[in-house]
Amino acid sequence: MCWRAQIHSETAEAPDSVLRDIHDGDGSSSSGHQSLKSTAKWASSLENLLEDPEGVQRFREFLKKEFSEENVLFWLACEDFKKTEDRKQMQEKAKEIYMTFLSNKASSQVNVEGQSRLTEKILEEPHPLMFQKLQDQIFNLMKYDSYSRFLKSDLFLKPKRTEEEEEEPPDAQTAAKRASRIYNT
Repeated sequence: MCWRAQIHSETAEAPDSVLRDIHDGDGSSSSGHQSLKSTAKWASSLENLLEDPEGVQRFREFLKKEFSEENVLFWLACEDFKKTEDRKQMQEKAKEIYMTFLSNKASSQVNVEGQSRLTEKILEEPHPLMFQKLQDQIFNLMKYDSYSRFLKSDLFLKPKRTEEEEEEPPDAQTAAKRASRIYNT
């Protein structure tokens, strides 16, 4: 999955290349309809949520409202970076991640311990796991902070209710209504 996500006008200071390259996971807009039981997967773990493009999109919407969307964008950028094999491309992506999320002048700066120890010099010799420690910090921040609030938000609860309603057979609804009429009379 591609990390690049739509950055809106509030990050207008971001480098042009970041703004140009950032887009949703598959490049298309969300249909708003997820596969049956996907909310159950999302609720089981943050890992499962981050593996589902619709889950990522909803979590991003939630984080945007909490003014912390940069956390999931950084995590996704690191996942994408780890899959990069071409050295030149790895250097470009490392610099882009650093400039967008980690430098003192970053447009979408994440708050991680040790970011002051990362300097542009490290970008000269990139390797797939160079951001791993920082990515783990952000993952844990999301897991123990934002994720639990997301599971209580309408962005999670509305599709969950929809799935539950679609799952319930029409006869069961009718039987429940009949039973309530019998007991309420």
